[in-house]
Amino acid sequence: MKKTLITPDLSNFPSEFHSLFTGKIFDSSCSPEARVYYIADKHLFLKKSHLGTLKTEAVLTDYFGSIGLGAEVLSYISDEHDWLLTSEVDGEDLTHESYLSRPELLAEKLGVTLKMLHSLPTDGCPVNRTESYLKSAEYCYKNKRYDETLFPDNWGYSSPENAWSVIEKRSCELECNTLLHGDYCLPNIMFDGDRFSGFIDVGNGGIGDRHIDLFWGAWTLQFNLKTDRYKDIFFDAYGRSDIDFDRFSLIAACEVFG
Repeated sequence: MKKTLITPDLSNFPSEFHSLFTGKIFDSSCSPEARVYYIADKHLFLKKSHLGTLKTEAVLTDYFGSIGLGAEVLSYISDEHDWLLTSEVDGEDLTHESYLSRPELLAEKLGVTLKMLHSLPTDGCPVNRTESYLKSAEYCYKNKRYDETLFPDNWGYSSPENAWSVIEKRSCELECNTLLHGDYCLPNIMFDGDRFSGFIDVGNGGIGDRHIDLFWGAWTLQFNLKTDRYKDIFFDAYGRSDIDFDRFSLIAACEVFG
């Protein structure tokens, strides 16, 4: 996780947070949709995004934290923007060089950790991910939000109509029986040495179809390691008997709509 030392202008932050800015502050943002500030001396992260966009993430972060799989939510404020203050999860994310330098072990960790998550009971999880997943795809299709370049090598659909026809025919295949991360990529998985310590950025999680996480797990290995050589290790570590490989084309059809 990259961190850039900054000097924050307190007038840009809610007054509730001003007392936190007593030491070094870093910008650790990795997406144009949100700003993330690391408050080093207090081991806290403060996330800022557009109004209403962090509500579900706050709920799910609180849930993951309550079952020992993530950060503690300390504050959620929704005014002109959304603000989410959380504790720090120990260790480094899996894009750290110490993990990328051992790709076989990395792929195995990715599969074993996902299997652990998917084996947990879904009791108390407040979000139906399958329902919101399909609603989002439909909304983006109707509003012409489509990225035909997202998976050009493996899952490229020739048009939004082509992708949407797959969803219309096959959406009934999506299950809603597994606790998901929702954005299961290397930067969102924290390890402290060889010990798993938690998940971050769980705003797309909830109860849904395991193949969403499996799809992104395979994608993140290819994206971060620049090769497809290690996805079989990932699938083997997870357990191939629990994977319907044909369902990945349906997941890709949903994902091209953002």
